[in-house]
Amino acid sequence: MADRAKILLVDDREENLIALEAILSSLDLVPVRARSGEEALKALLSQDFALILLDVRMPGMDGFETAAHIKRRERTRNIPIIFLTVVDSAPDYAFRGYAAGAVDYLTKPFDPWVLRAKVSVFVELYNMNKRLAEQAALLRERLAGELPPGDAVDRAAVLPELARRLGAVEEELTRVREQARKVGDTSLSGPIADLSERVAHLRAGFDALM
Repeated sequence: MADRAKILLVDDREENLIALEAILSSLDLVPVRARSGEEALKALLSQDFALILLDVRMPGMDGFETAAHIKRRERTRNIPIIFLTVVDSAPDYAFRGYAAGAVDYLTKPFDPWVLRAKVSVFVELYNMNKRLAEQAALLRERLAGELPPGDAVDRAAVLPELARRLGAVEEELTRVREQARKVGDTSLSGPIADLSERVAHLRAGFDALM
């Protein structure tokens, strides 16, 4: 079975981490806790994450500083970050959050359905990107001639399987677009557009083989 996507939950308060895990418990993902910015950066050294839910107000390294470190690292700069903070935070917190590279900003107490819906779409995008990378590698092998182009048996085995996988990704992309539309989250438009472009390029490469 494929590895489940991991979500990094960063908050210095245990009760907040427990609440986040409860909200996300119905989703097919693995929550990973971090009680500080330092713990979060350590976790990011050895694990891959689909999304980071990052509290703004933490002692020591706060959420903004943590995000700055994440965005400076080549390995982690493209991981989406959603900032979480209390509703009475300073009025410039939202601006600072987006300036630090966050894709979204939610105030506590937030609607559990909204958070779950946003996380769900980001997880699906992450999983689709992983599958797309695998299929692109298979296509590159074919284009590079690593799989003998004249082998009829090999072509019969590889191309139909690649067509099936690519078709499944295209169908899932359509479904994710619809899900994002229902959520009404404009922060998802960029990642979805990037993925759509990658799928289109892969489709063009595959069509060239047929």
